[in-house]
Amino acid sequence: MLIAAMIWGSAFVAQRLSLDTIGPFLFTGLRFLLGAGVVLILLACLRPLTAARAQPERAHAPPSTNRRAALLRDGAVLGVLLAAAISLQQIGLQYTKIANAGFITSLYVVIVPLMGVVLRHQTALGTWLGAALAAAGMYFLSVDEHFSMLRGDWYQLASALLISAQVVLVGRFARRHDPLVLALFQFVACGVICCAIALVCEPIRIADMVRAAPTILYGGALSVGVAYTIQVVAQKHAAPAHAAVIFSMEGVFAALAGWLVLGETLTARATFGCALMLAGLIVCQVMPIWDGRRQSASLGQR
Repeated sequence: MLIAAMIWGSAFVAQRLSLDTIGPFLFTGLRFLLGAGVVLILLACLRPLTAARAQPERAHAPPSTNRRAALLRDGAVLGVLLAAAISLQQIGLQYTKIANAGFITSLYVVIVPLMGVVLRHQTALGTWLGAALAAAGMYFLSVDEHFSMLRGDWYQLASALLISAQVVLVGRFARRHDPLVLALFQFVACGVICCAIALVCEPIRIADMVRAAPTILYGGALSVGVAYTIQVVAQKHAAPAHAAVIFSMEGVFAALAGWLVLGETLTARATFGCALMLAGLIVCQVMPIWDGRRQSASLGQR
C-alpha cells in the first residue's frame, strides 16, 4: 500500500503535465484503459495459479451466472466512483497546486474512519491516532498561515469524498471476488465512461495524444495498472481505515515529486508536515501490534 501511495503521489506531476496537451476526461479515460490492459496481462500470466486456488471453493460457490452478475455490478459501481473522483481531481489540478491537491485528496484518511463509524465498523484507537497525526501533517505540508480555498481545492475536496467511498467499497468487494478481475472491471468501466465524455466535450487529435503519451504511459501503466491493482489486492487483507492512513502518504510523495520535477519548494513547515505523516503511519502500524501482544500476554498470565 505504501508503494501504491508513492506511485499515486508522483503521478500528480504526470497529471499536471498532461493538461498542457489533452483534456482531463480524455487523459483519465486513456490511462484507465491502459491500466486495464496491464491488469489483463497480469491475469493472463496468473490464470493457472488463480484456477488452482479456486478449485476447492467451487463446490460451495453460488451459481456462475450470479457470481458474474455480482462482479459486473460491483466493478461498475467502483468504475463510476473512480471516473467521477479522478476526473474531478484532474480538472482541479488546473486551478491549484500539486501540494494542495495531494493534501486535500488525502483527506480520505479522516473521511474513511468517519464513514466506518456510520457503517458500524470497529476502528482501533491506534488508527484514530494515526489518522489524526496524518491529517495534522497534511495540514502543515500543504496549507500556509493564510489558507484560503482556491477554485481547484473544491474539486479536490469533492474528489476526496468520492475516493473515500471507493476505498470503503473496495475493502468490501475485494472479499467477494478475485481482486485482479475486480480491478479489471472497474478500470474498464472508468475508462469507457471518461472516453465517452471526452468524445462529447473535448477536442480529440492524434497529435495531442502522441505528445501526451509519456504522461499517459506513466499514469496508466504505473498509477492505474500497478498502484490501483495493489490497492485492490492489499485491501483484501486490511481494514479500510488502516489502509487509508497508509494511502495518505500520497500527499507527502506528491509534494516531493512537485519539488523534484516542477521546482515546487518544501518549506520548513512542509517538512514538519512530512514528519507528522510518517509518525501517523508508524503509529497506525505499531499500536495494534503492541495491543495484540499485550492482550496475548494478559491471556497467557490468566
